[in-house]
Amino acid sequence: MQDDLTRRYSPEQIAGRLRRQFPDQPEMWVSTETIYQSLYVQSRGALNRELTKHLRTGRALRKPGRTTGQRKNRILDMVNIAERPAEADDRAVPGHWEGDLVIGKRNATAIGTLVERTTGFAMLVALPDGYKPEHVAPALTKKIQTLPDALRRSLTWDQGPEMRDWKQVRVDEGIEVFFCDPHAPWQRGSNENTNGLLRQYFPKGTDFNSVTEAQLDAVADELNDRPRKRLAFAKPIEEISELLLQ
Repeated sequence: MQDDLTRRYSPEQIAGRLRRQFPDQPEMWVSTETIYQSLYVQSRGALNRELTKHLRTGRALRKPGRTTGQRKNRILDMVNIAERPAEADDRAVPGHWEGDLVIGKRNATAIGTLVERTTGFAMLVALPDGYKPEHVAPALTKKIQTLPDALRRSLTWDQGPEMRDWKQVRVDEGIEVFFCDPHAPWQRGSNENTNGLLRQYFPKGTDFNSVTEAQLDAVADELNDRPRKRLAFAKPIEEISELLLQ
């Protein structure tokens, strides 16, 4: 359990994972509340209180950085999320992704985030040269081209000007691109949740120019190794690996 906490599993994820691993051995189970009590109540030292630093302390709220209407007509010919295939909405078919930027120090640096809707599998995209359209499109193309064709069905993004060159992404990656309605982050709920988790690793004010692509890949690996309640406490890496074997 201590190892799981250092890997930033939440108490709920740990409890759920134990039930999944030992379905017929209730003596191996532990409740979420018991884990929290072990961390926060000064008892006989059941768990090292230093482990609390690995808990998620809260989700960073994304604040709109532009005034209403400022993005109007920034992206030509964009295809609205209403036209996205129904199979993407119910998460029944894998290969539909949500994407966004996480902005760093003084709004000068950023990384891209991609989350697969069915499995919750995440990929992080390095943007060492900046996050203007001419930087974002090639970086997304490079990252998504590492995926098999079966996992390249659609990408949903918000109406940020960084996706001005979305047609290049569509052609180069062989993936359809859709755009959310303005000020509707819930239309990319999986991605918003992942961006919140990333603040454990990259607090507000992080200078992403000091973060290497290898470090981003390591963080993505750790996120994908976390059990998820939505997946009955399976891990995204387990779910996507199973799909790739089919």
